Amino acid sequence: MKATSPLDNSERVLLVGVALKRAPRASTVSSGAAGRESLVELEELVQSAGAKVVGSRLQMRDTLDSATLVGSGMLAELKQEAERLDAGLIILDRNLSPVQHRNIERGTDCRVIDRTQLILDIFARHAHSREGQLQVELAQLNYLLPRLAGSKRELSRLGGGIGTRGPGEQKLETDRRRIRERVGKIERSIETVRRQRALRRRARQAVPLGTVALVGYTNAGKSTLFNALTHADVFVSAKMFATLDPTIRSVRLPSRRRVLLSDTVGFIRDLPADLIAAFRATLEEAQESAVIVHVTDISNPSHAEQDAEVEKVLEYLGVADRPRLRVFNKVDRLAPEEFETLRKSHERNFLQASESLPVNGHYRSVFVSAQTGQGLDELRKRIDETMPVDPIVARRLNVPLANGRELAMIYACGRVLHSEVRDEHICLEAELPESLAARLENFGERSESGRPGM
Repeated sequence: MKATSPLDNSERVLLVGVALKRAPRASTVSSGAAGRESLVELEELVQSAGAKVVGSRLQMRDTLDSATLVGSGMLAELKQEAERLDAGLIILDRNLSPVQHRNIERGTDCRVIDRTQLILDIFARHAHSREGQLQVELAQLNYLLPRLAGSKRELSRLGGGIGTRGPGEQKLETDRRRIRERVGKIERSIETVRRQRALRRRARQAVPLGTVALVGYTNAGKSTLFNALTHADVFVSAKMFATLDPTIRSVRLPSRRRVLLSDTVGFIRDLPADLIAAFRATLEEAQESAVIVHVTDISNPSHAEQDAEVEKVLEYLGVADRPRLRVFNKVDRLAPEEFETLRKSHERNFLQASESLPVNGHYRSVFVSAQTGQGLDELRKRIDETMPVDPIVARRLNVPLANGRELAMIYACGRVLHSEVRDEHICLEAELPESLAARLENFGERSESGRPGM
């Protein structure tokens, strides 16, 4: 199944946020401020979906209304506001239950979608690989299945506008049995994709190349950084969730060893666990990585809250204790004095926590601009230092000049510190990846103990 209905770029949207008057104890910002920030983010998501925001409302409540989320009085106001703004779609900055969804539509006489449905729509727009399309369809069907009961009105509207895009939303008027059959078929197809990915991963692991996964909040600049490090041409956009399908490229580090760099889908706040589960095959690249590079948009005033959301997903994936580098991106957008203040603050925090941090560089910070190239050499160096796979070892080698292949490998993958030609041999002092040193063991100069020199 393929998407059949493009988004209507002229669709007019009214945004509605609902915040509780009491902020959670762990929160460092007020509930009102958090609600406004979330609405700004929701507007960016709507723009990524191709529609136009014509108005927004933020309601402060003591508790959430179980039937309508916002209460009957607010429903009447939203109906009037939508009519005044000529908005045909209302998007709630919350995840709605099926009952709430139906009641809000009936009370406002507008089409209504929630945050999850909006994100699914954007995912459907940006999924280009077969794997990505399957994952989006699975997530959409699992989202829509409990909303089918008594939803003839909603189903009649499927097929146009935000929240109706996607391969899994065709002919949903059939019945639950057919939808469940489709879900089962998709799950089997995704399992096949996972097995194929596992085979490719095992083939990569036969050659000792470590994998580095770029993770971070959506629109943190991961794809731009990926392109800068690998000289690739992965699609880059200021829109949220521009990258959905994983991409892997090889990178040469200062030690001359190669690693594989993986660009992954961005994270976002309040991402449902079942949606993360639907993209399990994509996120396995992060789960299998030797080092995680956590990319942060340091120019975003809310980057600390965004980082906290990324930490939640890493915990869910079981990789929170993986060797990690913190990369603060987009430093070119900061004034010099602002950058210096942030840099000193983060270094101070690192020093205060250093006694509890692993020696492999966990949480070490690097400040970069993927756009201008600032700090990229330092980042490559830090990745090199943190990477636990195929460490660099020093060796003395005595290689016949006729062995051009071995000599080429030494110069291509290692760093020659000293060389001297003796009797049709070349004597080398070199730093090599341990796997290559093992392959060249027959050419090693032996010490008195019989072990390779150096």
